[in-house]
Amino acid sequence: MKLLFISLGCDKNLTDSEYMLGMLEADGVTMTNEENEADVIVVNTCCFIGDAKEESIQTILEMASYKESGRLKGLIVTGCLAQRYRKEIEEEIPEVDALLGTNSYDGIVEAVHKVMEGSRYENYRTLCGFPERKSGRTLTTGGHYAYLKIAEGCNKRCTYCIIPDIRGRYRSVPMEELVSQAKELAEKGVKELILVAQETTLYGLDLYGEKSLGRLLDVLNQIPGLVWIRILYCYPEEIDDALIDAIRRNKKVCHYLDMPIQHASNEILKRMGRKTTQEDIVRIIEKLRERISDICIRTTLICGFPGETEAMHEELMRFVNEMEFDRLGTFAFSPEEGTPAETFPGQIEEEKKLCWQEDVMELQQEISFDKNETLKGMELWAFIEGKVADENAYVGRTYRDAPGVDGYVFIHTDEVLVTGDFVRIRITGAYEYDLIGEIAE
Repeated sequence: MKLLFISLGCDKNLTDSEYMLGMLEADGVTMTNEENEADVIVVNTCCFIGDAKEESIQTILEMASYKESGRLKGLIVTGCLAQRYRKEIEEEIPEVDALLGTNSYDGIVEAVHKVMEGSRYENYRTLCGFPERKSGRTLTTGGHYAYLKIAEGCNKRCTYCIIPDIRGRYRSVPMEELVSQAKELAEKGVKELILVAQETTLYGLDLYGEKSLGRLLDVLNQIPGLVWIRILYCYPEEIDDALIDAIRRNKKVCHYLDMPIQHASNEILKRMGRKTTQEDIVRIIEKLRERISDICIRTTLICGFPGETEAMHEELMRFVNEMEFDRLGTFAFSPEEGTPAETFPGQIEEEKKLCWQEDVMELQQEISFDKNETLKGMELWAFIEGKVADENAYVGRTYRDAPGVDGYVFIHTDEVLVTGDFVRIRITGAYEYDLIGEIAE
């Protein structure tokens, strides 16, 4: 039997996929990358925004076609779309043979056996606790970096977000379990550990009665073999002095923070259900830059939220220009079913959303280029991610670049390097998002 596994969506979803792959390989399943060779196909889905939902549906339908043109016997759908649209999938895509909710991925081996026997299978556990991790994890990131999901779910209830409905309330993974996972990853050769959750900054509050991300960083920093520890998805209102101090004192923790703010207009932030004001955001950015002078701050913004006006958009543009974020991404607002924002008055036409999104990204491109220019002549450490075809050059990432979302540094050298090498480089050139470098003496 051969199985094809497709993982869609975010890095948090990817960690679930890697645990499922570990269970399947421990069960002796043979993997394939060819759709027409697969006896079973698993699609781990996303439905966070409209585009992600559409991609998941199209992927399921495309894979279902191999029941006619290939040797496919079983189609299994897991993850967020399976959790949120269980009945719709059952009724409208009968080719799907098994469904697993977001908190039931430990049923993947049983699901495969059932569909190979010709049976249907479903597993939907309540959204509390965690699936049982029955085996190790199969890394799909190349081996030198890996994501460590430190919590599941969310309590924030932003008006545009469906995560609490499909992932449940916020629940932290016990620290001893995270340390065990991190040690196992380091023993496998992982050098960069990337901490993820819907919100990492609240880690431990439910278990220990206080926010404990700083304490977790202290422990992870002691693990041999790790070189970098990167933190993603820190809500600005939860970034406190204890966390900043932990980032400063732990040498392996990258001076990089992903801090989604979503907007700058206080009226829009209030309508979004966010817990910060523009003034709060300015204060925390100023504090971060004062306390950690080389901090790289990444954020995300939503353009075209219901009720947004031209004046509010211009306010956002001024804010982005003034704050000069090192990294920035944007989404056009997507009205998700069942969220309050779906029915808010003042919905913005799609063309205007995309126009505003383009405005922000054009401005950010200028800011990013100017910031990259200031890096010329600096020496930084970088991970090698691969080689440029037909050139004596390699692709790398500095501490300022998270995989998959940020830029690269292109390193020209006659030395022979391999993916995962950690090298000291000197920045010699700059583009809007990427850098040029050479091996430092």
